[in-house]
Amino acid sequence: MITLNLREVPPWWARFRPTAHYLMQTEAHVYALAVAASTLLSFFPFLLVMVSLCRDVLHWRAAQDAIDLALRDFFAGEPGTFIVNNLHAYWFTVSAKVNIASLFLLLFTANGIFEPLEVALNRAWGVVSNRSYLKNQLISLGLIFACGALALASLMLTGLNAQWLSQWEGSHAGITVWIKLALFKVAALPVSILALFLVYWLLPNRKIDPVRVAPVALWVGLMLEGLKYVNLLVAPLLTQKFNQEYFIFQHSVTILVWSFVATLVVLAGAHWTARHDSADPLS
Repeated sequence: MITLNLREVPPWWARFRPTAHYLMQTEAHVYALAVAASTLLSFFPFLLVMVSLCRDVLHWRAAQDAIDLALRDFFAGEPGTFIVNNLHAYWFTVSAKVNIASLFLLLFTANGIFEPLEVALNRAWGVVSNRSYLKNQLISLGLIFACGALALASLMLTGLNAQWLSQWEGSHAGITVWIKLALFKVAALPVSILALFLVYWLLPNRKIDPVRVAPVALWVGLMLEGLKYVNLLVAPLLTQKFNQEYFIFQHSVTILVWSFVATLVVLAGAHWTARHDSADPLS
């Protein structure tokens, strides 16, 4: 009979201490800042491509509205309103040729997200050598299309629900706004978790057991969802602060800062999983 000595079980803060120490290292911050900068560069081209697909390919107004809903959910308060309004204003003043340019710009800049992210995940898993540039670009390209397809599927699902709700709206307009947001979260959260799973599984330059990274993708996805509510609480203060310090660049700084924080959460999940990969579950 196997007995468990409770005195041998480390306290919860001791189990999280190595990961917290990792997040305080300069190396983790360098990787997170590189990923955040690439996210900033690819953010607007990605929006243009999504709007183009929903408007000119699918011809689906509800899916376009789902993009607005997603932006207001990701960026609380005035930043979300600013991005949505300027996206609409910009889109109706450019020709269709910009869509092709945006697509190529997205592919180029989005690849920059996965380069430092691969290096960071390799270090977390103890991998010494990184992929060659060409192999990294091929893997990154596959992940871009996969994550883009997942994002589009989430928008389409949200659009379907919104289209169904519009028939019922009538005098229940206030209620349907909350229902649409709830349905978006139901559609978006599993998609985010699946995208994280693909990154954790395929991006490191070594074989990863998919069963090993599935739980951390779930927890990291939930933590990133929780960050939205933190953003909701601090958005007024940050908006005022960024406006004073950065003025016309305040919204770019908002995207950069939250991308940086989200990347640190992703790296923390990778470090936690790699550290417990061959260790005792109680260690």
